[in-house]
Amino acid sequence: MAADPTALGVALLPVAEAQARLFVMVPPVAPERAPLRAAAGRWAAQDILARRTQPAADLSAMDGYAIRHADLPGPWRVVGESAAGNPFNGTVAAGEAARIFTGAAMPAGTDTVLIQEEAARDGERLILTGEGPGHHGRNVRRRGLDFSEGQPLVRVGERLTPARIAVAATGGHGDLPVRRRLRVAIAATGDELVPPGSDPTGLSLPESNGAMLAAMLAHLPVDVIDLGILPDRLDTLRDTFAGVEADLLVTTGGASVGDHDLVRPAIEAAGGVIDFWRIALRPGKPMMAGRLGDAIVLGLPGNPVSAFVTATLFVLPVVAHLGGAGDPLPLVTSALLGEPLPANQGRTDYLRAEIRDGRAFASTIQDSSMLLTLARSTCLIIRPAHAPAAQAGESAEILVIA
Repeated sequence: MAADPTALGVALLPVAEAQARLFVMVPPVAPERAPLRAAAGRWAAQDILARRTQPAADLSAMDGYAIRHADLPGPWRVVGESAAGNPFNGTVAAGEAARIFTGAAMPAGTDTVLIQEEAARDGERLILTGEGPGHHGRNVRRRGLDFSEGQPLVRVGERLTPARIAVAATGGHGDLPVRRRLRVAIAATGDELVPPGSDPTGLSLPESNGAMLAAMLAHLPVDVIDLGILPDRLDTLRDTFAGVEADLLVTTGGASVGDHDLVRPAIEAAGGVIDFWRIALRPGKPMMAGRLGDAIVLGLPGNPVSAFVTATLFVLPVVAHLGGAGDPLPLVTSALLGEPLPANQGRTDYLRAEIRDGRAFASTIQDSSMLLTLARSTCLIIRPAHAPAAQAGESAEILVIA
């Protein structure tokens, strides 16, 4: 069933509203448990709690000698040794010490480590040669210093970064609750497009959006379905879209209102419904979103710069939402402007820019056809709709893209 034309929106939809509408279209995908290495990069489907305490005992933070602080300044008699995985099993009495190594358990009766650089040993006799540990418990990592059994290590919706994988492993987990991997289908449309690497003739154009989008998704838990280049034929587009089994279908090109812009009617002919179209941003205004079966559909502009910006603002957040992210929106930070910027008009601008010497410099020409300008950019400066002129040195919000 085709969408009501009035639902497509004559007025341009603000970026934040468009993102919010996408997030309520479809819930996150089903949870599963995955081994640690397969869970990397996904989002936790529930809180991950520590199954053990770390460290499990008081441990030495240095190589040296385990002593009683009250016995300073010595001397001591060395009665044994404690190494990681091979602890001293006896008790160290007053006036005694145990040789100890980093990560080894503190022997019973000891509370402080005298580092080896401040000690001298002659057989079993140990003497102080430096200032010694300044306080009780010096150079000791107390039991539970890092975390205790039952403590949350990773919160639901947090991404499983390398550090979070490590803390989960140390906390006793061999597999983790995550959302399943996503299936993202990508199609480029346009009779003018030829595969990258081929020899274009006449006005033909090497297709770049497919490889660019795949690269943007490469670090995410996504299996890409490459639909290739599709011609500007309604029947071909309809049949291809109807046969897609994916969580997200992303098209580039053909999403505007020209006679050859057939993505919207093809989606509708395949049984899909368009939710909204035309966003108040520059570049990327003619972006389209809807549903086709269980999949979200995002129709991006064919212009590679516009496709990149809309993918940053919509494709990546939708992937994060479907994957169970607690906060699927891209991280917005700030930087000082290196040069003045003029007042903005009625759409939010995302200006290609470079960070140099800690300041953001917008590219001189922002024409959306200029892909090399994007390739040399390291951030996008966000200029809200109707923003007044800004001066060099003022703070501006940015999205880091490289």
